Amino acid sequence: MSEAQRIAEIAALIGDPTRAELLTALLGGQALTASELAVVARVTKPTISAHLAKLVAARLVAIESQGRHRYARLADRRVAHLLESLLGVATRVAVPRATALAREPALRRARVCYDHLAGDLGVLVYDSLEQRGLIEARDGGLGLTAAGRRFFRRLGIEVEPLERGRRPLCRSCLDWTARRHHLAGPLASALLERCFTLGWARRARGSRVVHFFALGEAALRERFPLRAAS
Repeated sequence: MSEAQRIAEIAALIGDPTRAELLTALLGGQALTASELAVVARVTKPTISAHLAKLVAARLVAIESQGRHRYARLADRRVAHLLESLLGVATRVAVPRATALAREPALRRARVCYDHLAGDLGVLVYDSLEQRGLIEARDGGLGLTAAGRRFFRRLGIEVEPLERGRRPLCRSCLDWTARRHHLAGPLASALLERCFTLGWARRARGSRVVHFFALGEAALRERFPLRAAS
């Protein structure tokens, strides 16, 4: 199969409206049952099971069994990144539903992008780190500076264990609502978990939206300040 044929096959799978709803639901990083996905996509459980089988065969979705239940999740972060990129393209060409999502205030403000913080507050974090020289472009990617390591350690995040994994410690991810970059990678995932642990924010049930409490947002902005535009 040629590269063009592989692209066409994946595009056809994602392009089906029901499967697109299913994949978008899984973009929040949570594993969901076929019954839960059927409710989201507004179809029957047998229909969603048939769609899941196709996505599993294409390695876009993985199934995990736990007791009597079977849970679906995105196969890996590359699939999540692909979906986020497609959402960005969709907003640029003004697809009606994607445009409506882009205008949803809570989703634009803060949301989960698979396992890290996205939206306006995610962009704020990235811009602050970049302005203060805590992250830097490095070998075509993104790296954490020595000052950045000290900063995250003070925040209660140990960097060294995160570096032992196979993924790069941090990278930029184009935010499809803000059209600017937010921070992704193990470091960004640890930061989001730290926000939850510190009680700064909570995740909305059944949604990708992250609600920051007033004091939590103030604490985030205090630790991730931005220089005033000159």
